Amino acid sequence: MTTRTAKPVTVTLGPLTEMAQERVASGRYASVSEVVRAGLRALEREEAALDAVLKARVEEALADPATPLPQEDVFAQLRARHEARTAG
Repeated sequence: MTTRTAKPVTVTLGPLTEMAQERVASGRYASVSEVVRAGLRALEREEAALDAVLKARVEEALADPATPLPQEDVFAQLRARHEARTAG
């Protein structure tokens, strides 16, 4: 028998209620609570993966040996390119 470590929480699933109930009816999960916990674990994995990708991209950008461009120059180039594209 499992003991609860937190107070029960009421969650309104709205249109996801049917999906959660289908998972229970299929036998894959014993309760809607299990479905919600599985969904939260999946969300946690997804966010961790995204954080890892973002961290890698930032590290890659910071390690780039290219000379940084001043912000003013970048925006001036973007404005010029935009004006050239919309002028005609």
